[in-house]
Amino acid sequence: MCRIWIGLLALLWILAAAAATRPLPAPPALEARSYILMDADSGAVLAEKDADNPHAPASITKIMTAYVVFKALRDGHIGWDDLVEVSEHAWARNVEGSLMFIRVGKRVPVRELLRGMIVASGNDASIALAEHVAGTEAAFAELMNAEARAMGLQNSHFVNATGLPHADHYMSARDIALLARHLIRDFPEEYRIFAEKSYTTPTEYSGSRKPITQPNRNRLLWKDASVDGLKTGHTQEAGYCLVASARRDGMRLISVVMGTSSDRKRTAESQALLSYGFRNFETHKLFDAGETLTNLRVWKGETETVPAGLAQPLYITVQKGRYKDLDARTEPAGRIEAPVTEGQRLGDVVVRLDGKELERVPLIALRDDPEGGLWRLAVDTVLLWFE
Repeated sequence: MCRIWIGLLALLWILAAAAATRPLPAPPALEARSYILMDADSGAVLAEKDADNPHAPASITKIMTAYVVFKALRDGHIGWDDLVEVSEHAWARNVEGSLMFIRVGKRVPVRELLRGMIVASGNDASIALAEHVAGTEAAFAELMNAEARAMGLQNSHFVNATGLPHADHYMSARDIALLARHLIRDFPEEYRIFAEKSYTTPTEYSGSRKPITQPNRNRLLWKDASVDGLKTGHTQEAGYCLVASARRDGMRLISVVMGTSSDRKRTAESQALLSYGFRNFETHKLFDAGETLTNLRVWKGETETVPAGLAQPLYITVQKGRYKDLDARTEPAGRIEAPVTEGQRLGDVVVRLDGKELERVPLIALRDDPEGGLWRLAVDTVLLWFE
């Protein structure tokens, strides 16, 4: 009987070990022209296809429009309660595509225009906001391009705030995921607007007899409780596109699907990507920003050591069951002599799995260490002779 129990325990151990090291399944096969699945915290790419190819983004453009407006609000250039007078150019009657249905001459608060643009995907609201921030839509597009450059988006260019077709207006799936990552991180409170399931335009802004209610076109908001954004897009040139973001058990993923054949298809393929990511990967925060990871020897300094750590939190995404196998180490750059300034790079933090480098980030000084007095300089000079 004892041998039987020992055998069963050995079998269970073997099965557990096999499960922990099972091969990573292939990503789902999608019909989209391009797609990407990215972890929002670590930036790890979990699946992709032609993710750097530029495409017409349609209303996905409005993620960048929203980012620029959110930044103007944060910096105090405009206010949430600013009343924006609807111009002829922004008037719903003169704008193609999806609309908030604002009427020329009406004065609409910025907060209403943002909801009309994000939830109802109103092109008229996008133009009104662009004109309020930059004077003209063309000037606003230059702000969009400046933000794209600052974020390092390599395959994006904007000529309008709406995503209406233009030969020189494009984005890649990777750039869209990076933009979404910036927006979620930089404006977490404002991001909540993207989860709203409908928006009603009051009659005072539309001039209609009854309020106009429109649903959010992101069907995943109804199908998956973990999804809280982000934006759909559709034109004949772009096909059906969807940027989705979901959070489960502390892990947030961003999926971008470009150029599918239908609303149903973009929803199903986005759901497939998210399910693949959550089922097969896990993300952990290894270290906080400002956390002391090591104390490094400083020669000729006011103090003998300086605390070193990271400027930003470090997140790592790995296959489920592999977190315990990670190897994270500090690698100082070499001999450190004072003066040392806070934020100065002193080496690297390197994370490896099975000997393969996954991440390398700068190890920085967490405080200043100025040059020491004459006694410290003399003592350390002598000690260095023996180093």
